[in-house]
Amino acid sequence: MGSETTLEQRPFDVHTIAIIGAGPCGLAAAKYLTAQNVFDRIDVYERQSEVGGVWKYSAKPSENHHVPQVSPHCPPDPPLKPGDGNNDKGPVFPSPMYELLHTNIPRGLMPFTDFPFSNDLLIFPSRDDVQDYLVQYSQDIRHLIRFSAEVKDVRLRQDSEGKDQWDVDVLSLRTGETTSAAYDAVVVASGHYSITYIPDIKGISEFNSTHPDVISHSKYYRTPEPFRNKKVIVVGNAASGLDIASQISKVSQQPLLLSVRTPTPEANLEWTGAEEVPEIEEFLVGERAVRFKNGRVEKDIDAIVFATGYLYSFPFLKSLQPPLVTDGRRVRGLYKHLFHIGHPTLVFPGLPIKVVPFPVSQSQAAIFSRVWANLLPLPPVGKMKQWEDEEAERKGSKSHVWPVGADSEYINSVYEWITNSGTPGKEPPRWSEDLCWQRTIHMKAKLRFELEGRKAKSLEGLGFAYQPEEKDDSGPLLL
Repeated sequence: MGSETTLEQRPFDVHTIAIIGAGPCGLAAAKYLTAQNVFDRIDVYERQSEVGGVWKYSAKPSENHHVPQVSPHCPPDPPLKPGDGNNDKGPVFPSPMYELLHTNIPRGLMPFTDFPFSNDLLIFPSRDDVQDYLVQYSQDIRHLIRFSAEVKDVRLRQDSEGKDQWDVDVLSLRTGETTSAAYDAVVVASGHYSITYIPDIKGISEFNSTHPDVISHSKYYRTPEPFRNKKVIVVGNAASGLDIASQISKVSQQPLLLSVRTPTPEANLEWTGAEEVPEIEEFLVGERAVRFKNGRVEKDIDAIVFATGYLYSFPFLKSLQPPLVTDGRRVRGLYKHLFHIGHPTLVFPGLPIKVVPFPVSQSQAAIFSRVWANLLPLPPVGKMKQWEDEEAERKGSKSHVWPVGADSEYINSVYEWITNSGTPGKEPPRWSEDLCWQRTIHMKAKLRFELEGRKAKSLEGLGFAYQPEEKDDSGPLLL
């Protein structure tokens, strides 16, 4: 982060903090902020009736589909009401979690580093194991959480001394009452798996109007049964696309078609049981067909599942200027994917993609809890803006997509920085060489776990054993 300061920066005067969301990032934030032992009040607002965020499963998905869907300002899906396919105490906001999901990160690498998973679990735990884990992890901070409480608006103002204040409006989903409170700082831990992305391909709007039950998104997938004996296309070959394709192909017409932009590794494609085809170029309404970019036409399509990801969206921060999001591909105005540059009492943990999220969120929480306690400095505003400009020029809309190994380097560099600073507070995670190695082989291990029937309880049981490398005088390298 750097240690240079300027006169334009005031010491932080943070006493009250709102955390939006009680998923993994929100829970980590609450733990680290509480451990700092200098803040007067920490309130966590969670719109669900339980912690877990994206890991909280609902058997019934939302039915509020938008096709195509390219706007981050699309209205969010409405909740399911109690009794409407769920047994919760309050309304349920369905997440992308599906019934047969297992993590794609091994058990030893995935958890918060101060709270390991049970060794009795599978090496790639099931979704309900992870949800149970998060409920257990939350036990000592549950008194901070208001459940079924949806943040509707967060407004910036300045007090009489020119200090930033955040007015937070919260709707109780049980009573219908809206309350407001002012905070010195806000942690936006609301996740980024809410607003779906379905590309605007030629003919897709008319196709969807004529055949409204054909196109869907992976967010609404729950089980393969609705696809039995149907002709199916899955679009996208990232982790969820491959997993969903492998499940559907067991019951659908053969072969299931996997539409991709870049080739799928041969072993992964074989696991899915699918036939790889190019991107869809056009939807053909009359024939209920699609034309792929190589000219091939497939007719009488029964179902198309877009596993094409999500857009960043913060509807409760719509009054903040300049806008945080434009096309939804990245969050603008941030330093190191975390601090709002113009108003650094606003942070956004959990934005990075293709990382191991739980320990990364711990590292981020260790930073902003100390920064707000005036124990670690931020660089001058000009330096932070320069970092963002250079990052945007280098990576464009993929600013938050981290390269392979970046999370290992980040976690250990944060640990070294904070440890060397000697600042009090909750210790950030540190990955051993073994864990860094696990990060490099986890995709191969997950594939073998799937091929061998989801039974293994260790990496060794899958044939993966860590062998420490001999070190030279320069010391160990981060993988």
